[in-house]
Amino acid sequence: MESQQRSPLLAVKGNIELKRPLVKAHSRLPLPGRSFKRGRDQMEDVLEPEKKRTRGLGTASKFAASQPRAQVRTTVPQAQGQTAAPKLPKKTGLRCSTAVATVLKNQKPDPAAPAQKPGTAASPKLEGKKPKKRPAWDLKGQLCDRNAELKCYREKARTLDQENQQLQDQLREAQQQAMDLGAERRTLEEELSRVRAQAEQGQRELGNLSAHVLDLEERLSTQENLVEELQKEQLGLQEERRGLATRLEEQERRLQASEAALSGSQAEVASLRKEAAAQVALLAERGERLHWLEMERRRLHNQLQELKGNIRVFCRVRPVLPGEPTPPPGFLLFPSGPGGSSDPSTHLSLFRSDERRGTLSGVPAAPTRYDFSFDRVFPPGSGQDEVFEEIAMLVQSALDGYPVCIFAYGQTGSGKTFTMEGGPGGDPQLEGLIPRALRHLFSVAQELSSQGWTYSFVASYVEIYNETVRDLLATGTRKGQGGDCEIRRVGPGSEELTVTNARYVPVSCEKEVEALLHLARQNRAVARTAQNERSSRSHSVFQLQISGDHAGRGLHCGAPLNLVDLAGSERLDPGLALGPGERERLRETQAINSSLSTLGLVIMALSNKESHVPYRNSKLTYLLQNSLGGSAKMLMFVNISPLEENASESLNSLRFASKVNQCVIGTAQANRK
Repeated sequence: MESQQRSPLLAVKGNIELKRPLVKAHSRLPLPGRSFKRGRDQMEDVLEPEKKRTRGLGTASKFAASQPRAQVRTTVPQAQGQTAAPKLPKKTGLRCSTAVATVLKNQKPDPAAPAQKPGTAASPKLEGKKPKKRPAWDLKGQLCDRNAELKCYREKARTLDQENQQLQDQLREAQQQAMDLGAERRTLEEELSRVRAQAEQGQRELGNLSAHVLDLEERLSTQENLVEELQKEQLGLQEERRGLATRLEEQERRLQASEAALSGSQAEVASLRKEAAAQVALLAERGERLHWLEMERRRLHNQLQELKGNIRVFCRVRPVLPGEPTPPPGFLLFPSGPGGSSDPSTHLSLFRSDERRGTLSGVPAAPTRYDFSFDRVFPPGSGQDEVFEEIAMLVQSALDGYPVCIFAYGQTGSGKTFTMEGGPGGDPQLEGLIPRALRHLFSVAQELSSQGWTYSFVASYVEIYNETVRDLLATGTRKGQGGDCEIRRVGPGSEELTVTNARYVPVSCEKEVEALLHLARQNRAVARTAQNERSSRSHSVFQLQISGDHAGRGLHCGAPLNLVDLAGSERLDPGLALGPGERERLRETQAINSSLSTLGLVIMALSNKESHVPYRNSKLTYLLQNSLGGSAKMLMFVNISPLEENASESLNSLRFASKVNQCVIGTAQANRK
C-alpha cells in the first residue's frame, strides 16, 4: 500500500531527472479511489493470518510487530517534500520540467489534509506506549485490541487516499501548466527566430549601406582631389603655355641663327663620317690583333709547357694520419732549391736501414740514402690548392686543343684518390684535382666567350677492373656490369676512341660534376687489403671531351682531358699461403701490376721513338693511347707514404717515377681545324 501511495511522486521526480515529458506519467498513476479500496482489503488479509500466528502470545509483542508499519506512514510527507525541489540542468529543453517543479514547490498544502490533523500527528506517540498485557484466556479483550488496531489502520488508509488524490490533482495541474508553458515556449522561440532573422537581415543591409556610404565618401574624396589636381594642372599649363610662348620666340631667333650655321655643320658631319669609317677599320684591325695575340698566347703557352717537358713527374708525400706511428727523424728529407727555402722543392731523399746488413764488428750498418729528383716535390704539409696551382696551366692546354693526361701513381693508401677526387665531407679546401680542373675550365671558357669562342664539355667515368671496362656512371640494372663496355673506334679510319654502352654526360657547371663524382664513388670496385681497409682495386679514368668553336672565323678545336686514378701498386709475396679469398686478391694484383708495367713500356717506347708501341697489351693504355702520343702532354703524380714500414714500396714507386721522368716525347700538336 505504501508503494501505491508513493508512486505518483516518484513518477514526477523520475520525469524531471530523466528529462522526459510529464504527460507520459499518466499511464503510471493509479485510478482514484481504487487504491483506498484495495488498501482496506489488503489490511484485512494481512490481519487475519496475523491473528492466527500471534494467538497465545503477549500483547506487547503484537505492538512491537506493528511499529514498522507506523514508521512507514510517517515517511510519506518526507518523500512528498523531497520531490518539491530537485536540481535541474540549465537548458532550454527542460523548461517544462522546471515549471512542474516550481508548481509543486509553490503549491500550498491543504488545511484539511490528514497529515496536519492532531490525531494523526499524535499517533506515533500512542503507538509508542506499551499496552497492558492481557491474559491468555482473555480472548475477547484481545479481539477488541485487534479491532482497535484495524480501525486505526483504516483511518490511516483513508488519510493516505486523500493525500494521494490531492497529489494527483496537483500533478495534473502541473502537467497542464507544463504543456501550456511548452506551447508558449515554442511560440516565443519561433518569434525569437523570426526576430533574429529580421535583425540579421537588418545588420546585413546596414553593413551594405555602410560600405556603400564609405565607397561614396571615398569616391567623393577622390573626385575632390582630382578636381584640385586638375585645377593645379590647369594653372601649371597656363604658366607652361606662357613659358612656351616665350621659348617659341626665342627658338625662332635661334632657328634663324642655326640655319646660318647649318651650312658649316654639314661640312663637319662629312668629316665625322670619314672618321667613323676609320674607327670601324681600326676596330676590325684591333680584333685581328686580339685574335693573333690569343693564338700567340696559346703558342707561347704550349712552348712554355714543352720547355717544362711534355712528360712531367711530381712527387707528393701524404701526411701521417691519426693512429699511425710517427716516422723516425730524417726518414724523408726535402732539400731546398738553388734559391733557398723560397724556391719550390724538387729533390727528395729517403733513408732506409737494413737490419740484415752489418759490419764485421757487429755494429749495424748506417742507413742507406736514396736521392731522387723530380719536376716538383710536395711535402706532407702541401695543400690541395698548392698542388692544383702547379697543374692549372697544363689544364689550360686542354682548352687550347692539346690532349692532356694526368696520372696518380703509388701504392695503396698513399693518397692517390685524395689527390684526384678530394676528401669526404664536401670541404672546399679538400677538393681534388678533378673538381678544381673543371671549375678552372668553366671559368676560362666563360672568359673566352667574349672573344667569340663557344665551348662544350662531355664527361665520362669508367674503371678498368681485371682488364674489364666498367661504366662508373651506370644506373639501374646496368649498375656494376662491365661485360657490355668495350673500347672501339668511332668510325672507319678515325683515330678517336669511345667506350660502347658507357654514359657520356654533357656538363656545364660544378654541381653536375659533383653529382657524377658521387655516383662514381659508389660504383667503384673496392676491397679490403693489408694496407688500406677500403682500397681501390681498379684504374678509374675520368675523361672530359672538350670542343671549342669560333663561329666568326670558322675555327674549331677539340681535345680530351684525362684524369686517371691508378690502382695501388704492390709487389706479390710468392711465399704467402693463399685461401679462396686471397686468390681473388692475387688475381687483382696481377692484373694491376701487368697494366702498370704496360704503361711503363708504352712510355719507354714513345720516348725511344720505337715503331711499335704496345698500346693493346692493356685496356688502360689502349683507352688512353690518343693522350699518350707525341701530340699529348702528360703529368704523373707519384704518391708515397711517410711511414717507415712502407719504405720498400715507396722506393719502388720512386724508381718507377724516375724512369718516367727521364723520358722525352716529341713536340705536341694542337688538334685544330
